[in-house]
Amino acid sequence: MDKNTTLLYKKISALKSVSPSDIDKFFNASACNEFTKGQIILKRGEVCKNVFFVEKGYVRSFIDKDGSELNLSFTLEGNFTTNLKSLRTSVPSDLTIRVEEPSVIYAFNKDELLSLYTVSPAIESFGRKIVEELLIAQEEHTNLFKIYSPGERYAYLLTTKPEMLQRISLSQLASYLGIARETLSRIRKKVLNELL
Repeated sequence: MDKNTTLLYKKISALKSVSPSDIDKFFNASACNEFTKGQIILKRGEVCKNVFFVEKGYVRSFIDKDGSELNLSFTLEGNFTTNLKSLRTSVPSDLTIRVEEPSVIYAFNKDELLSLYTVSPAIESFGRKIVEELLIAQEEHTNLFKIYSPGERYAYLLTTKPEMLQRISLSQLASYLGIARETLSRIRKKVLNELL
């Protein structure tokens, strides 16, 4: 894959402060792999040592609670994901990150990134931007539950992340929204009728 055509290249080169040599260093610090649906890139109980960028496909982060999977997030192409708590404190991960479509994913090892930060202020700045994006996404998900009713949560996704609704099954979305699948079916029908 030619790095200059990747979503990752577009994302990092959008920062004018990052030089071509910094971009090369950043790519050299990563491992790019193809994954099939169902593969796990972070297991519950492992210490998270990587930040992942989804170039193609999407991944799902979930917690296993009493034998049920509770979905915390879906990371579609063009975005980063990790378990920030495990990455920063080296405690075992309480969540699993699983590939849900054939995917191409870049993995950036934490120690290699930290080494890069010491030689490139521009990459350090980009690293801070990644962490900010991840924290904002976590806060957004938390606020969904604090502020919105189940119907409003669905409407919020419909307006802000319509691609999620097209690619993710109703069962998975229901878990993410914290409602039963049947409830989500009713909400979806009602919202769609209001739009027609």
